[in-house]
Amino acid sequence: MKFSITREALQSGLNAVASAIPTRTTLPVLSNILMRAEGDAIHLSGTDLDISVSLNVTADVSQPGAVTVPAKKLVEITRVLEDAPVQIVTDGAQVSIACGKSRFKLYGLAEDEFPSFPEVDFGHAWKMKAGALQELIQRTAFAVSTEESRPILNGVLWQLKADSSVMVATNGHRLARIRMSLEGAGAPETDLIIPPKALQQVERLYQAGDELEIARSDNHLGFRSADRVVFTRLIEGPYPNYEQVIPKDNDKEATASRAALEASIRRMAVVASDQTHRVRLSFENGALRFRVQTPDLGEAEDELALDYQGESMEIGFNATYLLEILRYMPDEDVRMTFRAPERAATFAPASGEPDYLCLVMPLRLLD
Repeated sequence: MKFSITREALQSGLNAVASAIPTRTTLPVLSNILMRAEGDAIHLSGTDLDISVSLNVTADVSQPGAVTVPAKKLVEITRVLEDAPVQIVTDGAQVSIACGKSRFKLYGLAEDEFPSFPEVDFGHAWKMKAGALQELIQRTAFAVSTEESRPILNGVLWQLKADSSVMVATNGHRLARIRMSLEGAGAPETDLIIPPKALQQVERLYQAGDELEIARSDNHLGFRSADRVVFTRLIEGPYPNYEQVIPKDNDKEATASRAALEASIRRMAVVASDQTHRVRLSFENGALRFRVQTPDLGEAEDELALDYQGESMEIGFNATYLLEILRYMPDEDVRMTFRAPERAATFAPASGEPDYLCLVMPLRLLD
């Protein structure tokens, strides 16, 4: 194999693929990037066996071939090269890298040791703008569970219906759900549970304007654009019926500035307990009062003007959960609904657009 490529193009391609390489593995070849040169491009591929990434980078190929190269060292070498054309030549599994007056040799592994990618038939794919899919991911994936006790909640639920696309994530204490019209045709009516790490790759690797082809096999999902593809293993099992926990009878409603609400909670979080992050919210006509009391540390209070309808009520929340929800709220004003101090509260954009809702379970207040 022999080719020449700009340092910038090589570095960009390697950085994109390297994110799929596991930091620790008992299978040495998984620490490598598969580099294949053919036509007018090099194809770079990486995998941890659950998530696989492959992309094409334009290059001047004078001799086709393929080899796997240690990913970490190749990325580090490319990062420190001068801004000049890079020549790469292989002799068996030995890879020679030349740029300006710099010379390196790395010892790789043969192509046939690299695991094959999942077989996903894109002949039955449906299409979607990357930007639309990225918004679904951004608004929900933060709420996914990181606890191993309920593996199904370690994934993001993607519900495909005849005319809509719904994405949901929850850890049992908070939930985020967004619904969006599904343009075009061809999507199956199905539920997919996707690892958030795979969705992070979709966010990173595609431009908002890219037209994605999306297809699935029995237990894999593939995302493909003109020059790159992401495969992920799906999480198997039934997702909990999240609709059951979304309250339909909350009779108290408040509307506040998202930025002002976030600022007040951030101030309270400084003094909140490191274990519970509990903050007390007191809703009254025209005002929301915040209070934190942490034994052996101190107290904090704040107040915010807002539009509130309903009886006065005190409710406790995990400040960290509230800050995450407000961070991803797609509106300048947020509408909150409540029923009682021990019942779930909802947060949504005051404008109603997009169709987005977050739910938070309250914390018990200690008098």
